[in-house]
Amino acid sequence: MATLCLALLLPVLAGCSGLSRGSLDAARLAVFGSKLDITAEQVAANPYAQMLVQGDDFEALMVLGNDDAGRSAWYSPDRRIIFLQGGLLSGTAGLPQDASDIRLVGDNPFARLASLEGTVATLRRYDWMPGYRHGAMVQGELRRTGPEQVEILGTTHTLVRFDESLRGAGVEATNTYWAEPQTGFIRRSRQLVAPGHSVDLVQLKPYRPGGAR
Repeated sequence: MATLCLALLLPVLAGCSGLSRGSLDAARLAVFGSKLDITAEQVAANPYAQMLVQGDDFEALMVLGNDDAGRSAWYSPDRRIIFLQGGLLSGTAGLPQDASDIRLVGDNPFARLASLEGTVATLRRYDWMPGYRHGAMVQGELRRTGPEQVEILGTTHTLVRFDESLRGAGVEATNTYWAEPQTGFIRRSRQLVAPGHSVDLVQLKPYRPGGAR
């Protein structure tokens, strides 16, 4: 059964600098629990963009709190935060193993997913906590694998799958993305947080910067 846990989250958010009133309002609608039973009607009734997040030991319906120059922050009521930029994981807070910062170095092939063919190289810089391991460089190879049927809230979507093999700095993993064929917008993904730790992300009510949520 899903549970609201506002007493835990709201004091934390209120103490964070730069958070808007909308961030706090959004947090009031975040949901988490050991097993979530989320319906399309529930998502439609919430005015905020929403994302289902599954980690090593949690599952949460997170809501968009704010967008800082393209870096969106998504909140759960149990003090976890996921940061995205262009659909890519750019940081986490409140997980057992966090990435305080993740960024692409050099070329960004994700900006052209809709037209991407073949295999392209990627390079990321990770800052991991705890342990203060900053500047870990991880190389990747991103390739388009083809269309797949993906069900989200009972609706089947034809999305294009991309696999990104990652190596370096103790990492041996694969990120997987399912993107809209016409736009390259990432609707679902599994992305590395730190060695041995990944999160699954599903955009239930997508946030599209510059457009309708």
